[in-house]
Amino acid sequence: MNSETKVLRLVRKAGDSSITEATHEHELPDNKLLLEMYRTMYLSRRLDDKEIQLKGQNRIFFQISGAGHEAILTAAGVALKAGYDWFYPYYRDRALCLQLGMTPLEQLLSAVGAEADPNSHGRQMPSHWGHSKLNIVSQSSPTGTQLLQAVGCAEASYRFQLIPELQKRLSGFKSDEVTYVSLGDGTSSEGEFWEALNTASNLKLPVLFLIEDNGYAISVPVEVQTAGGDVSRLVENFPSLYLQRCDGTDPIESLETMRRAVDYCRRRKGPALVHAKVIRPYSHSLSDDEKLYRPDEERAGEAERDPVKRFGALLIDEGVIDQEGLQKIKDEVDREVNEAADVALGSAQPARETVTQFVFSPDVDPTSKEFDTEDRVQLSGNPGTMVDLINRCLDTEMSRDPRIVVFGEDVADCSREQYLESVKGKGGVFKVTANLQRKYGSARVFNSPLAEANIVGRAIGMATRGLKPVVEIQFFDYIWPAMHQIRNELALLRWRSGNEWKAPLVIRVPIGGYLKGGAVYHSQSGVSMFTQIPGLRVIYPSNALDANGLLRTAIRCDDPVLFLEHKHLYRQAYNKSQYPGEDFMIPFAKAKKVREGKDLSIITYGALVQRSLVAAKQMEQEGVSVEIIDLRSLVPFDWDAIVATVKKTNRVIVAHEDSLSFGYGSEIAARISDELFEYLDAPVKRVCALDTFVAYAPQLEDAILPQVADVAKAIAELKAY
Repeated sequence: MNSETKVLRLVRKAGDSSITEATHEHELPDNKLLLEMYRTMYLSRRLDDKEIQLKGQNRIFFQISGAGHEAILTAAGVALKAGYDWFYPYYRDRALCLQLGMTPLEQLLSAVGAEADPNSHGRQMPSHWGHSKLNIVSQSSPTGTQLLQAVGCAEASYRFQLIPELQKRLSGFKSDEVTYVSLGDGTSSEGEFWEALNTASNLKLPVLFLIEDNGYAISVPVEVQTAGGDVSRLVENFPSLYLQRCDGTDPIESLETMRRAVDYCRRRKGPALVHAKVIRPYSHSLSDDEKLYRPDEERAGEAERDPVKRFGALLIDEGVIDQEGLQKIKDEVDREVNEAADVALGSAQPARETVTQFVFSPDVDPTSKEFDTEDRVQLSGNPGTMVDLINRCLDTEMSRDPRIVVFGEDVADCSREQYLESVKGKGGVFKVTANLQRKYGSARVFNSPLAEANIVGRAIGMATRGLKPVVEIQFFDYIWPAMHQIRNELALLRWRSGNEWKAPLVIRVPIGGYLKGGAVYHSQSGVSMFTQIPGLRVIYPSNALDANGLLRTAIRCDDPVLFLEHKHLYRQAYNKSQYPGEDFMIPFAKAKKVREGKDLSIITYGALVQRSLVAAKQMEQEGVSVEIIDLRSLVPFDWDAIVATVKKTNRVIVAHEDSLSFGYGSEIAARISDELFEYLDAPVKRVCALDTFVAYAPQLEDAILPQVADVAKAIAELKAY
């Protein structure tokens, strides 16, 4: 066997391209490396073929292949290090996962939906990769959502280097680790791709972006997706971005390219982007038929570039192996795949009773007594507003836990640190984060781009690495660009991975109306859009003391929390409180009885608590005794408190600022009617906003949002029923 073949010279050349010593660690001898790469590529293809066969036999339920992408992905697996670097793949990345160490059995366990599947334990479609031991972070179906999380993952490493206290609290960070993230050419049309490139380049983060360009996003060709038909041409001028293009069907060229890109990232020069041209010899998935939109001549032309066939032929032509030896590898792989398939098909499915496991943390229960210090609180100092006590909580928690990072739009005092001593500082549009940057530094308190998905996506990546982000969405009305990240990523990460991955973080959001001039885009209350998302805790305090205790619980718990802060309540005198101490916590799902009564009950939260109190006092003059329950926690909510008050008064009003139809209160009312009907002496009544938007003119806002008079009227009507 000629050790000086063209192939080996190319590999040797690739290995000499300024690669750091770390990339050579554990590298196999050249011949063995080449044959290992071929084996991985062939194994990947045969697993695709086996799954296609099983789908045809109705023994699995979905299939999407990585065929045609094997060369660039195997090269990526060689250039990077499993369990050392971090990986955010997409569904074509079968060969990468195999090269990193995922076994054929583990991939086939995913295909059959087995409980033992390390990717998702039977909860996700096949090819949604995830493996905690290999640092492959659980992937989902939405295209592109992984990009910002990968940036956040790399940013966690960046901030780990900047925050000395973190190094005593966390482990597992490597000074030269790289975060890999891949996408198809179609995904480059997503806005989050550009947001991810922007932040990675701006912070010079070690993110390796791999675009696997097979020319199609299902049936949409690249020239329809991308101006000019070549996305890498559009990103050439991103600062600090190392851009490389390669034939992704050529494993030698791919390996050389990937090694250069990895080395650039390891040396902390910035992010790298590899644009690899690949093919898609099979349809997008078995739910697609590419013959409907691709002519035979195009498909035949691509077949000539098949990476598995070409590489096998090249290895024989260059004398690396002979035909008999290559066939032996194929036979071994075929046998391994068939044996793995037999084992997978005989593996146990997840038990039906496990479906609700891991919606929330199984280890930390924020509804428990461990989080309840309310009854022994000791108040001191001058009374402060809700803004004051939220800020104080953030301050003391940041002092206690160096993992906490605070970021969002305008949350820093001044991004240009040289001016900090000469300016008063911003600290958020409502001043909730004032002076935190001054005290804890710009590595822990910093501004983000004006991009809500960027904020939440990065926070997910950081939380996955062990940081504790407390981020701010400036107004609830602008949270919608982040909905993809919240609904499909943040809330689902733990459940969809079977508790292999988690992202506990807090999203603080100013919400609500009653501030004159807020109008359509600064006054909305879409609570029910979030309370119906499993895996997301939703908290809504009505006063300063509760805000302090509930935020501390939110920060210390192990789940994602949406923490809603009503803007109108931020500086009201009636909800001020003295400071409760640095360990004051209120558990979730613990409602507060803010007024005793015997004739009827109002179940409420947020700004309607005070309006209900005023209405109740007015109606007391007419001889009506009203009990008021402040839920405080919306997910989970205190059903026991609701049961107790319904059984006591037998009449119920549900009052909130959300719209009447399909609002949060509708669920409360429905459950009361369903489970407590025999205790009711009247129908459950709701006081809510009108089914429209909040207008600018004060008289229109007053008509739209529920007022004290509306609550008082409902009390009178219900008492008279």
